[in-house]
Amino acid sequence: MLELPYGAKIVSVENHGFSFRATTGRIDVKLMDGSRQRFFMKVLLEERGRAMVHGEFESMTAIYNLIPNSVPKPIGWGTYETIPDTHFFLCEFKDIDQELPDIGKFTERLGDLHKNSKSPTGKFGFHVPTYNGNLSQHTEWSDSWENFFAEALRHALTHEISARGPNEEIDILSPIIFDIVIPRLLRPLESEGRSIKPCLVHGDLWYGNTGRDTTTDNPIMFDACSFYAHNECMLYTLIQSTALLI
Repeated sequence: MLELPYGAKIVSVENHGFSFRATTGRIDVKLMDGSRQRFFMKVLLEERGRAMVHGEFESMTAIYNLIPNSVPKPIGWGTYETIPDTHFFLCEFKDIDQELPDIGKFTERLGDLHKNSKSPTGKFGFHVPTYNGNLSQHTEWSDSWENFFAEALRHALTHEISARGPNEEIDILSPIIFDIVIPRLLRPLESEGRSIKPCLVHGDLWYGNTGRDTTTDNPIMFDACSFYAHNECMLYTLIQSTALLI
């Protein structure tokens, strides 16, 4: 595999972790200097799988560049040379336990991510499509948080209708949500000289995508599907995680 260090020899490959949609495993290699190194790999199939591993690599890279001690280092992504329509995401392997990370450390790192990130375009969105699970997210650049949020919600509703069929309640509520509720709640945040800084967010931050590095005790997050957004848009998932500590 070209993404492994030059001259590395694979010692072992074994299943590791759990995913609803991917095959996941650990790769142990011996480097040219005789030392050992471990990697984590996620494998997905078909064109959607390719987009998913690409989006995860770009998301994790963006987060790693800001808080490198809180995510596994992304190594690469690509397509198998000998197996058609099979794609991989590769990162460093970390021993992560099942316990929730220290909430003080975790929220401090999350604050650093939001405060220190800067959208490359100054807009809301992301430079590649990202996927929450196997569902694509709206990531097209937008100058307005109100517009971005509304389009993201429309995109999510499209997935819902595609999976479950037409719904009378959605038909009734959609005009109210998009024409009244969203403008009333979000437009004042960007009116009369007020503005919102687009912050890099994880995209799927819940307790299942966090853990504790057993070697360093650092909080760890993974499985990102990032975009630049209002920093509070992920608050509901953070509340889910912290509530389990109470």
